[in-house]
Amino acid sequence: MAYVEGSHHVTLSVGSAQEDVDFHIKTLGMRFIKRTVLFDGSLPVYHLYYSNANGGPSSVVTTFPWAKQGRTGKPGTNQAREVLLSVPSTSLDYWHKRLTEHNIDVENTHAFDQRRLAFHHPSGLEYVFVGNDNDDREGHPGNGVPPEHAIHGIHGVGIHATTPERMIDFATDTFYAQNTIVEDGDRATFQVGNQKIGNHIELIGNRTDDHGTWNYGAGTYHHFAWNLDTLKNQDEIKFEIEGAGYTDISELKDRKYFKSVYVRTPAGALFELAVTHDDGGWDCDENPQELGTHFQLPNQFEDRRDEIFSNLEPLED
Repeated sequence: MAYVEGSHHVTLSVGSAQEDVDFHIKTLGMRFIKRTVLFDGSLPVYHLYYSNANGGPSSVVTTFPWAKQGRTGKPGTNQAREVLLSVPSTSLDYWHKRLTEHNIDVENTHAFDQRRLAFHHPSGLEYVFVGNDNDDREGHPGNGVPPEHAIHGIHGVGIHATTPERMIDFATDTFYAQNTIVEDGDRATFQVGNQKIGNHIELIGNRTDDHGTWNYGAGTYHHFAWNLDTLKNQDEIKFEIEGAGYTDISELKDRKYFKSVYVRTPAGALFELAVTHDDGGWDCDENPQELGTHFQLPNQFEDRRDEIFSNLEPLED
């Protein structure tokens, strides 16, 4: 029987590569686990990966920095917008102080009877810290972040939609949403798949903003990835989605570390259906203790290594 295990990673389009590294590593204390390039197209664009301590599914944030190419996007409705990250509930005061000390404006917000922290990536992307008491994923205590306050991983994704009910239909009828839907004003939340944590979709009814952009461009979400666990299960889910009439779905793509297909959902958010296959994983090209320290390329770009590297923004960890 086909199933969705839970979340896998989130991928964002940002501006400066160095600014992005500084934000995720120096400010948020995340672990730098991979530096490679965008596999699609021919432009030499970084693909940078950050995670909690172990880099497991549901813990990874990845980015495409577009400043050097001058590409910018437009946030709006019918688009994934919010990067929801899980932290210990007791850590919100710590993070409010730390973010403020790093010159990041942070706001106390409330949703679903719970305090949260809202702030922005330097490229304008919306980040939210959500407190969770029963999250046993191991945070990475980097750059002065104590272990007891470190980010556990992904909490979920916040999606703005003109007609959020269409997304609820897709999730409940086709994409293995759990049964409980909780509403709070113009926001509704539910979980997808078998996981108990890290797999929340939050839908925000938004009929005010213009349609957000879907192409690559700094300041916008690119996709939210789900863990399909096995290639056989991935095939079955793909056929089910197509059979339900959602045919805006890609062929299988080999991302070296995992294999994926992509589907555009009724809310505009792009979902990736990812499987970490037997020959993949973060350690397929680096020692586990050295993740993120070497510049990696897919085989099709290896003969252009010097050219590609010379056209990328230099990075200081």
